[in-house]
Amino acid sequence: MEKAQVQVETPSFATVWKALQEVAERQRETDRQMKETERIIKESAKETDRQMKETDRRLDKKLGDLGDRFGEMIEHMVMPSLVKKFRELGFVFTKANPRTIIDDVDHNILTEVDITLENGDKVMIVEVKSKPKTEDIKDHTRRMEKVKAHAVLHNDSRKYLGAIAGMVFNKIEKTFALKSGFYVIEPSGEEFVITVPKGDCSPREW
Repeated sequence: MEKAQVQVETPSFATVWKALQEVAERQRETDRQMKETERIIKESAKETDRQMKETDRRLDKKLGDLGDRFGEMIEHMVMPSLVKKFRELGFVFTKANPRTIIDDVDHNILTEVDITLENGDKVMIVEVKSKPKTEDIKDHTRRMEKVKAHAVLHNDSRKYLGAIAGMVFNKIEKTFALKSGFYVIEPSGEEFVITVPKGDCSPREW
């Protein structure tokens, strides 16, 4: 018995070529969609980053404004009793002035002092912060140098001392302030206390 022969029809070149073109077109469309998706993701990431930066900027501004208000509150809270508290430490200050600005254009000396206590021999320069940071303490050292330089230029030979007042003092910042030779002023109950630099942390005079 003869076996039946099965004939397999070979697709024409045109059919194969058309199929390949369709596959290639689908691949190009897939690539296009992937690139579009990638572009959208990148743009979304950029917009998210921009929004986060804008949010951070606004938050920094609000915190800065809040810090300024806290500073003003501390000044008003501290000022009435500050002379009395320092008198207990042996300082007899006869004047107390808030917000003094030194603007000496000729000698390039510009700085602002939150509270100034003074008498005929000594001047206490007090910097007020809601929560003092290490950089604030360094800034106060530089401020003291400017204030003293301005004093010398005006034949003021009095000794200048520094203090930092804060609503909240972290241990690291408090230790750094004392080591820098500053008196530390901080709340204690309904009043405030002044910590004097002692031992290796003696009060610095400019």
